[in-house]
Amino acid sequence: MEILFLNQEDVKDTLDMTCAMEVNEDAFLQHGLAKVQMPIKSYLYFHEYNGDLRTMPAYIEDKDICGVKIVNSHPNNPKVGLPTVMGVVVLNSTNTGETLAIVEASYLTDIRTGAAGGIAAKYLARKDSEVVGIIGAGHQAHAQLLALSELFDIKEVKVTSLHMEECKEFECRLESEIDCEFTKTMNLEQICDCDILVTTTPSRNYLVEKEWVKPGTHINAIGADAKGKQEIDPSLLVHSKLVVDDIPQASHSGDINVPISEGKLEVEDIYCELGQIINGTYAGRQTDEEITIFDSTGLAIQDVATASYVYSKAKDKMIGKRVEMFF
Repeated sequence: MEILFLNQEDVKDTLDMTCAMEVNEDAFLQHGLAKVQMPIKSYLYFHEYNGDLRTMPAYIEDKDICGVKIVNSHPNNPKVGLPTVMGVVVLNSTNTGETLAIVEASYLTDIRTGAAGGIAAKYLARKDSEVVGIIGAGHQAHAQLLALSELFDIKEVKVTSLHMEECKEFECRLESEIDCEFTKTMNLEQICDCDILVTTTPSRNYLVEKEWVKPGTHINAIGADAKGKQEIDPSLLVHSKLVVDDIPQASHSGDINVPISEGKLEVEDIYCELGQIINGTYAGRQTDEEITIFDSTGLAIQDVATASYVYSKAKDKMIGKRVEMFF
């Protein structure tokens, strides 16, 4: 038996945002059609190190794809020169269970999460959206903006972070890829004055006040991906068209997890899952005035679908390292 090992450069050689959005939209569609098996994420918490480790298995039945992602989240990692998120996706044969590939998942996770935000905005944001506000200036903010630039004619990007230097670095990374004006500010209310708002922080106290968000805004709430995290005012969640990637998982670890646990939000307040909009069961944006929110926790189906695409392209391009396994 041979296993194909694909490192980050191999993934970058086979995956771009356009392809990631196509692959992930189909994965969400399969989820909306109830043609996947996907338990919610399981967590190990390392409180001493402000980190956690997650396992995320999934099987996309009609595509005959299965596997599991093993991934961490350690927000302090950049201080020691490591990415906040690192991981691998293990792809398995559904026929025999054998391991087919091990795919490095740091870049893959960034791109598939960015793709999810772009897909959500495709269905939920106003078509004439041109001002993007971003809270957080790391790799995920970068990926979210790239995905949005695939769909919208962006005129201005407002960005904030804990340190102004991070905002300057963000602009330097993106200015060659997106032709727009960059406004850097520490004023959160100013950031929220936009058409599409993106939050990409590990905050445990909400950052976006209901009063700051104007009618017609779409919000991609990306950062809350574990119990106790939140970025959006619970009263804003209740009074918006609230869409999640997966109701059981979001209830446990999405932006809605804290207000649900505190009784400020009910599962019944959720409009639907993203896949149910893609498959036509529910409508997306219906008026220019409604506020829409997409609560993204990151789904295992995204990981196995994206890794399977990378695996297929890598075989075609004959890249990666093959290792024989003997029993």
